[in-house]
Amino acid sequence: MRHYAAYGSNLDPARMRAYCPHSPMVGIGWVEGWRLTFAGEEDLGWEGSVSTIVESPGDRVFVALYDVHPWDAAQLDEVEGVTAGTYQKLTVRVSTLEGDVTAWVYVFDGYEGGLPTAWYLSEIANAAEKAGAPDDYVAELRARPTRTAAP
Repeated sequence: MRHYAAYGSNLDPARMRAYCPHSPMVGIGWVEGWRLTFAGEEDLGWEGSVSTIVESPGDRVFVALYDVHPWDAAQLDEVEGVTAGTYQKLTVRVSTLEGDVTAWVYVFDGYEGGLPTAWYLSEIANAAEKAGAPDDYVAELRARPTRTAAP
C-alpha cells in the first residue's frame, strides 16, 4: 500500500513535498468513525500535545491522500516518529468522491489527552485550508482550546 492519509500539519502539500519529493498529493477525503485529538503532552515533555486520531463512531477526520513512493516512505516514517516508537502506522479506509481507498495513518502510541499550543493548532488549520478542507472544518479547528506555552 502506498497511500498515506495526512490529517495534521502534513495536510500542507508544500510541507509534504519537502519531506517526500517523489510522493504527490492525489486527493482528499474523510476517515469516517475517527476524530482528531491530541496526545503526548506528558509523555514527550513538549510545550503541548501532538495530533493523533482515535476511533469515534459518528465523527470524521479530513485527510489529504499522498501516493508515497518507496524512496520517501522510510523518510516519512522517521519524520513522523515511527522509528522512535512515538507513532505507529495503522491502515484505515478513506472515503473520497471517487470511492473508498485504503491508506495508512500515523497514530500516537499512547493515551489521548492534553492540549496543543496555539501555534501548533494554527499550523494544522492552515495546512487543512491549503489542502482544500471545507471552511466549517477549518473553523472548528481554529476554535479548539489551546495550551499556553510555558515561559
